Amino acid sequence: MSAVKLRNIGPKSAAWLRQVGLRTREDLAAAGALEAFMRVKRAGFKPSLNLLYALEGALQDCHWQDVPEARRNELVQAAEAAIAKLPPPRGRPAATPVTTTNMQEEAAPMPSFFDEPSGGDTDHD
Repeated sequence: MSAVKLRNIGPKSAAWLRQVGLRTREDLAAAGALEAFMRVKRAGFKPSLNLLYALEGALQDCHWQDVPEARRNELVQAAEAAIAKLPPPRGRPAATPVTTTNMQEEAAPMPSFFDEPSGGDTDHD
């Protein structure tokens, strides 16, 4: 996206798009705003919905805030449906409920490796 500056697409978004193989306006047009957004998301980046609106605005050659509300709602619904189909991120288990464990103090502290042995010499000959 660096050769031709697209409206609404800043350096960070442009870098994300390049990294997912979308390098030209033609690439973006062929993929469409939703697919481009999903490629970025599937690549592990964390785009906000503003990227989705910015991509649509870039394709319509308008400011992202000028994308009609009905079209934005349509894009959001489609993105939510596509995101719901994504597998959970690798390397991280699905979230589970958080539990709290209260530890009670022991009567005598546990010896540490740095405590002196009780009674006597430390040489073992």
